[in-house]
Amino acid sequence: MAWIEVHIQTTAKYADSIGDKLSFLGAQALTMKDAGDQPIFEPALLKAPPLWPTTTLVALFDDQDDMQPITKYLDKQCELGCVKSFTLEALADEDWERRCLDSFQPICFGKRLWVCPSWLTPPHPEAVNIIVDPGLAFGTGTHPTTALCLEWLDKNIQTGETVIDYGCGSGVLAIAAIKLGAQSAKAVDHDIEALKATRENAERNNVSPEQLITSLPEEFLGQPADLLVANILAQPLIGLASHIATLVKPGGKILLSGILKEQAEQVSAAYQPWFSMQPPVFKEEWTRLSGIRQ
Repeated sequence: MAWIEVHIQTTAKYADSIGDKLSFLGAQALTMKDAGDQPIFEPALLKAPPLWPTTTLVALFDDQDDMQPITKYLDKQCELGCVKSFTLEALADEDWERRCLDSFQPICFGKRLWVCPSWLTPPHPEAVNIIVDPGLAFGTGTHPTTALCLEWLDKNIQTGETVIDYGCGSGVLAIAAIKLGAQSAKAVDHDIEALKATRENAERNNVSPEQLITSLPEEFLGQPADLLVANILAQPLIGLASHIATLVKPGGKILLSGILKEQAEQVSAAYQPWFSMQPPVFKEEWTRLSGIRQ
């Protein structure tokens, strides 16, 4: 089908309410982008990031939709000063879903671990293959932070270990740990959609609910594990350092990512009271840290 894309120049104050109204008027998808090259720094722990001061809101409509109510509403918002300007752009008919799927190919991490989409046959059936499709939850292996963690797991996971995946996203790290030999994993995330995706991915990979348990942070009562993996962001990692230390057995390990190069030293220092930290490993602008519980 063909589409009409509406680009709206607005501000952080009005972007959410305008987006809600456009959804009510039939928008199939909404995207918010930076209109003024303004940096957004990390939010506080478990808080959603703020919008940019000047925001471009992009709304996608079916080209069969009546656009008159949409343009009438946006004209009114311009009169009220809530919208600076807006434009409509016709998009050619294209199979966008197929285009997305075609871009997601099997990826190898280390010597034996592969992440593959469900619609393709794993290129090496004898390898450790994890089937993960793109979805709402972060983590298919394509981002450098996930890749850094998967490469470490391929090399370092020990048979029979217990694992905590703190901030599990799609659950790919917990599932990888189990498929590589871990006894069990507990996946923790504040996002209900992430926990749902983790359970679905576990089932897809023949990982039982007894092997992989999901939990919200406030409900998590896990015992200390042999390994804790946390692929989140630097500031939450720093804030969680003392708590994470309580979740790792003496002699156990941590694996941390989601850290920019310039943040590596600060994050490592936050964990040094409890862990013997290893030298950082970099991939593009991202960092992986690991350590052993003292």
